[in-house]
Amino acid sequence: MSAELRELRHSSSLGNRASSSPRKNPQQQQQRDDDNSPLLSDSDDVADGSGHARSSRDHRPPFFLWSYLFPEDSRGSSSPSKLSLFLIIFLVVAGFVSVSSLIRRLNAPYLCQKDGLTLQCPRVKEAPSLWENPFSATTSWKPCAERRSNGISDPPAENATNGYIFIHAEGGLNQQRIAICNAVGVAKILNATLILPVLKQDQIWKDQTKFEDIFDVDHFIDYLKDDVPIIRDIPEWFTDKTELFTSIRRTVKNIPKYASAQFYIDNVLPRIKEKKIMALKPFVDRLGYDNVPQEINRLRCRVNYHALKFLPEIEQMAESLASRMRNRTANSNPYMALHLRFEKGMVGLSFCDFVGTREEKAQMAVYRKKEWPRRFKNGSHLWQLSLQKRKEGRCPLEPGEVAVILRAMGYPKETQIYVASGQVYGGQNRMAPLRNMFPNLVTKEELTSKEELDGFRKHVTSLAALDFLVCLKSDVFVMTHGGNFAKLIIGYRRYMGHKLKSIKPDKGLMSKSFGDPYMGWATFVEDVVVTHQTRTGLPEETFPNYDLWENPLTPCMCRA
Repeated sequence: MSAELRELRHSSSLGNRASSSPRKNPQQQQQRDDDNSPLLSDSDDVADGSGHARSSRDHRPPFFLWSYLFPEDSRGSSSPSKLSLFLIIFLVVAGFVSVSSLIRRLNAPYLCQKDGLTLQCPRVKEAPSLWENPFSATTSWKPCAERRSNGISDPPAENATNGYIFIHAEGGLNQQRIAICNAVGVAKILNATLILPVLKQDQIWKDQTKFEDIFDVDHFIDYLKDDVPIIRDIPEWFTDKTELFTSIRRTVKNIPKYASAQFYIDNVLPRIKEKKIMALKPFVDRLGYDNVPQEINRLRCRVNYHALKFLPEIEQMAESLASRMRNRTANSNPYMALHLRFEKGMVGLSFCDFVGTREEKAQMAVYRKKEWPRRFKNGSHLWQLSLQKRKEGRCPLEPGEVAVILRAMGYPKETQIYVASGQVYGGQNRMAPLRNMFPNLVTKEELTSKEELDGFRKHVTSLAALDFLVCLKSDVFVMTHGGNFAKLIIGYRRYMGHKLKSIKPDKGLMSKSFGDPYMGWATFVEDVVVTHQTRTGLPEETFPNYDLWENPLTPCMCRA
């Protein structure tokens, strides 16, 4: 395994001291020059048109500039002084440095920098667009995590591998996706063979999808064959397969979250060498980002953006949905994808307070007490907790709040919006403000016939995959709350070149604006526009403000 790459930064500076010297009376000095200068000869005097004699030295710069640059010339010296020579050299060097600095600035890639809580981005001359990021941001960086045809060593032979690792990819589709990427990274660190991960049933999703029901297994194994050996099933020589799922002797359980590569080498590798086959569980977020070699991060990008492909029928259906979204009007139109996270489970888990009737609030309290009794306690502390979370931007945006923010950004009523969401808490009444302000609002169920979706209904993750791809292909993506779905979409769109806008609302600031009864519409619009100018998925360094999935720039993208 290669050492972690380090960047060296060099800086240089120039210093100078200004100096000055007194000058004599210009008229006296001129007379003395005319009489005594050794540079003057009889032939230097020529007649002008009026018949008066004129010296050829009149072609020199004005006297005050000449005497400043060459002060000794007035005392009869035939060469410039050391000070004059130094000034000339300094001006040349300063000019060269200035030109070089200008060239570097012109050639520098578009990259935003964090300044406290503010994101500072390079200025551009082009007018802001509702549908695209600035052109210079889209041409500065390119993906570079794809498989390379040279410089990659062959995978280890079966007898050369250190052993086999097996994982359960838990959670929903996107959490499972991250676990699969991490598993490939760990296999590379350990020089181990990866057994095709099992997608574990989630308590919320209640789905029995297998890897091959959602992803193209052949492409996955073939694309990564030069990086990590992957096999479809547990080797035949290991007869007691149930032991791998149940026996503690075959399980590594003490892996901390965001573990370093060194942790795996020190604690997991010896057990794999001893037992030959080991299961790693739980395996949610069990590999770090800035504490592993960059080649491992790049490999995880290779898995996420190139190796993990959905089945062809899922890809084709998603392409059809995106095409229908772009052709809902007489002319081809752009479309927005909105990930609306306002399901009952999300609202309950957030422990935030929302607009509703007393009956609704009472029902939500009962639901929370049943599902999260330890957090609920007696409920007396929840009001203060809710206010604090809303100020910190940790509450999901309501559909009506989303509508107001989008209108303030400048999106017109005619905007075509694809909604990726589960069953919205509060039903049609909760969705009414959003639909009134943006009537061209559709879901995949409204874009398709029942028969078209029936083939995907047997696996919940297949429906989630359709939403994922349609959001990925949209001109503008808008998230309303955190989560792996939005994080992966934003990161993927960044990896594709930063052209596509991915709007991440500042929920903390918006909560203050929504709660200000004296704020007028014009002031609100200005706040929204200024706040979100740089919250559109622009190029930024990955660490320490992001993880690999939301922003892959530093380890996985190169200068275009």
